[in-house]
Amino acid sequence: MFHLLKWLYPGMKMKRWLLLFAIGVMLFSLGAALAINYEYLGRLEEEIFMLVYRTVGSYNYMVTAIVGAFIVIIGACLMLWATRSIIRSIIAVLIPDRSENLVDMIYQERKLGRGPAVTVIGGGHGLSVLLRGIKTSTNNVSAVVTVADDGGSSGRLREELGIIPPGDLRNCLVALADTEPLMEKLFQYRFEGDTPLAGHSFGNLFIAAMNEVTGDMETALKESSKVLAVKGRVIPASKESVRLDAIMTDGTVVEGESQIPEAHKKIRRVQLFPKKVQALPAAIEAIESADAIILGPGSLYTSIMPNLLVDGVARALKKSKAIKIYICNVLTQPGETDNYTAAQHAKAILDHTGHGTIDYVLVNSTPIPEEMWRNTKSKPVEIDEDKINALGCGLIKADLMSTTEIGRHDPDKLCAAVMKIIYSMGGRAT
Repeated sequence: MFHLLKWLYPGMKMKRWLLLFAIGVMLFSLGAALAINYEYLGRLEEEIFMLVYRTVGSYNYMVTAIVGAFIVIIGACLMLWATRSIIRSIIAVLIPDRSENLVDMIYQERKLGRGPAVTVIGGGHGLSVLLRGIKTSTNNVSAVVTVADDGGSSGRLREELGIIPPGDLRNCLVALADTEPLMEKLFQYRFEGDTPLAGHSFGNLFIAAMNEVTGDMETALKESSKVLAVKGRVIPASKESVRLDAIMTDGTVVEGESQIPEAHKKIRRVQLFPKKVQALPAAIEAIESADAIILGPGSLYTSIMPNLLVDGVARALKKSKAIKIYICNVLTQPGETDNYTAAQHAKAILDHTGHGTIDYVLVNSTPIPEEMWRNTKSKPVEIDEDKINALGCGLIKADLMSTTEIGRHDPDKLCAAVMKIIYSMGGRAT
């Protein structure tokens, strides 16, 4: 009985149709009574009155009213049960494995559909971690993803097929997917051995093939999203082929995203080649229509920054009235952010984009045991609150640490912290 009442939860958009259904039943009953003979309905009413009289011993209007209300309740339950059964019989054919949880699925989708519009900007593993958490709070999520990756399978496909690198796009699709675990394993499966396929992931090849079939990467991602039942949108920052270069403090220039950390030098600036790279209109639209914009987490210079250097992205970010949150990494990244504090991470973004691109810096407040990072080339990012405030940014601390992966954010903790900021600040900034 309680499960049936779930159909009446707020936001299900079922009560109006059940009311219409009830009105239809009443009109049908009235019409049937008039068409057949109202006398029969009167006799039924008399029988009910007589039953009440024989049971109570005298005529009692209140008892009759209670009996009538009881009949109404039974009728309403039958209507609700019948409606549910009709819907389930249809859904059982369309999605047989999930028909048992139909009411929960509908309620969840309605609830998520009313969530805030969140646009996340970045790439790499960090972005997919955030997306895994954020999809549990809103369906209105857009991921603007870097296209500067030139290593591994993505780099090979980029060079051989002349497409933008699909690796980070694939990770975001899988992170936002609402599909079976087998499909996720399939998209993330990486071929082994000595064949030409070795090192390629199936998902990269799938996206590359879809690009060939549709003739456009943006369309390819939309169609791939249907296959994976993706909640939200995955948008490349640009459709143009770009290279990320780094200008080091000693004046040398390192070309290629994958080569920058390998140089083990201090980075002064990064830049795209060619310098004028047109942003995808959908990426700009996602920034302009967002209630909240999130930068990171992820590699500062090689995952987040390439998006901000695409023409029009930083400009749209500064003009947006959305809340802008930068999620600082838990640990420094060897060859990229060695010895960086939280303020230095934020300052690097502001130096490349100008002020107005970060409102709040979200950092991990949980101490990381030394044994977890002692034997790595990383160390916990120091939180220098005064310097962050001096940049014009607010600092927010929260427990963001994963208990299973060293130096990684936990998707659920990260989502909870981000959504708390968004709701407490009232969506768009005023």
